[in-house]
Amino acid sequence: MNALKPRIRRRSILVGCTLLFAAANGFAQESSSKPSESSAGAPSETTSGGGPNASLKAVLSAACSQNQAEFGRFLTARSKEAFSRMTPQARIALMKRFVLLNEPGKATASANPAGRPIVRCQTPDVTTEMQIGGADLRDNVAFLPMELRTATDTAGADAHQITLGLVREDREWRLLSLGLLLLDLPALEVEWDAAEMETTERNAIEALNQVARAIEAYRNKYSRLPESLANLGPPLRGAANGEAAGLLDSDLANGIKNGYAIRYVIVGASSVGAPAKYEVAATPQQYGRTGRRSFFRDSDGGLHVADRRGAVGSEADPKLE
Repeated sequence: MNALKPRIRRRSILVGCTLLFAAANGFAQESSSKPSESSAGAPSETTSGGGPNASLKAVLSAACSQNQAEFGRFLTARSKEAFSRMTPQARIALMKRFVLLNEPGKATASANPAGRPIVRCQTPDVTTEMQIGGADLRDNVAFLPMELRTATDTAGADAHQITLGLVREDREWRLLSLGLLLLDLPALEVEWDAAEMETTERNAIEALNQVARAIEAYRNKYSRLPESLANLGPPLRGAANGEAAGLLDSDLANGIKNGYAIRYVIVGASSVGAPAKYEVAATPQQYGRTGRRSFFRDSDGGLHVADRRGAVGSEADPKLE
């Protein structure tokens, strides 16, 4: 188990949410005044096909496989709307928090001898097992304990104990909380976007530099500039060549990388023999969500940056410090 620790996220389970201490107490106080049938001794919904346990099992399976559409089905209306506006990278980061694994896996479901659901998430490197306990069901709110551990940790020596909250909305059980944190995506949507934009903007700078290195490698090998980014991408079949030199991954070769559009233009050539030069620009695909700043690499290799509200940058923009 110790050898697997680096592969499992050990950080506190924070998903860009607000604290649920007051909210959880409020739900408990309001609901306890009206005991549900399950708390009075009648059969509960914890193992029924449409109960909170079944919904949580589906949530964990979707998070394991990083199925964004399926995961979104189990969000409240407000959270689902915010989830749809998040970048794909941000949505995946959120789902990772539920299974504590970096890579997408294959989910399988079973039950323990008591009939409680078990979800296994198998990746090439490690398999985690999530055992869902009985629901504390109060009217339209349910809190379910979950134990998460690696499949090889049969004694539970390093298991994570997590309580997840669900709320009944339109007759369906939706995610309410993760641990003691309210899963209220709209409340921190702006902060989430800001954190994501810092990352995507850093990646955009690296993408420009990566493209420039690939162009120079292409020019050194073929004694000319590539006609387009596509000439730098991987070949569909066979060995690399002048049409597909294998110097960039397919995303960059298609002019898109982590929420930024990449543009490559040849400039400076002349009929009297002046050597051709080139410019590369990175522009946010969704201004204000995937990035705010536009980046521009001029024909002399200088990097420029400015907030152009989604427009392509130019060499007139300030130099990147």
